[in-house]
Amino acid sequence: MSNDTHILPETRSWRDIPQQVRPRAMSGEGRRRMAMGAMRAAIGAAVIAGVSWGAWQVAAVLRDNPDAMPEAAKSDRVRSLVLATDGVLDKEWLARTLSIAPESTLMGLDLNQLRLKVLADSQVSAAAIVRNFPDTLTVRISERSPVARLMAQSDGAAPRMLLVSRDGVAFAGTGFDAAMVATLPWIDGIKISRVGGSLAPIEGMRAVSDLLASAKLEAENLYRNWQVISLARLAPDGEIEVHTRDGMKIIFGTKEDYLRQIARLDLLVDASNDPTRPLREVNLALGAQVPVSYGKAAPELGGPPAAALGASPSLPQISLPSNSNPHIDIHREL
Repeated sequence: MSNDTHILPETRSWRDIPQQVRPRAMSGEGRRRMAMGAMRAAIGAAVIAGVSWGAWQVAAVLRDNPDAMPEAAKSDRVRSLVLATDGVLDKEWLARTLSIAPESTLMGLDLNQLRLKVLADSQVSAAAIVRNFPDTLTVRISERSPVARLMAQSDGAAPRMLLVSRDGVAFAGTGFDAAMVATLPWIDGIKISRVGGSLAPIEGMRAVSDLLASAKLEAENLYRNWQVISLARLAPDGEIEVHTRDGMKIIFGTKEDYLRQIARLDLLVDASNDPTRPLREVNLALGAQVPVSYGKAAPELGGPPAAALGASPSLPQISLPSNSNPHIDIHREL
């Protein structure tokens, strides 16, 4: 049998196509088979959609109305906890936080109360809890990431370290790598108050976070030397003070692009290669004209600053030795 290939000339209408190469018309039986196939496909799709909708409705009713659950299902105990997170918290933390009694049933749980327990940890920024029958509780959370840290002392207790997120929330920090935490700079020059049972967010942390992110991305060699970030001049002057491990003070302005200021700082640090005249202070908040002061030796540092929060509006000058951390006293607002 030979295979023929027909090359059609340009045509203006159906009549111009030769009779022998026109497609054959479908017979009546073929049309009926095609119609029946289309009908069966439509019916199948409708059945699947109906079953899915019904299952969703049943699940919604069971979640919202425990009385609609059969008695046998109501007695199922919680046998599995599932945690979905974008951070570092794990199932051990979840089990410890929820503290669900061994005899608790899935339908007997108060999901709103459990969600409040999860949100009581300030490391969690958002949470959702759902029942997955027959015996699984699923918890989905979003976590805060630390950008800095502080030492806080409350009511005469021993000082403790807290991590600070971009939105200014301070939290204890669970599950973070210790080596990573050690690279975070300390925060000073702030006032912390309590709102209800938790700490109020630290004002100005978004501006500080932008500065830290820019430095870490563009000049990590400089960022690694930053030890203390003071917000004492942020509100009145729009300035952020950075104190380095080798005793230099750097002033950044919040009204100019941080990348430009970091680039100028990088040039100054590279150009200052005389160990007998180390940089002591660099003011980048004034634009292209950068006042710089030098010292004959690295500046001598005194004791750690102590910000008495809630007591006096005056803030101390930062003078931090390399082996100590700023202490921040937290007082309750009456």
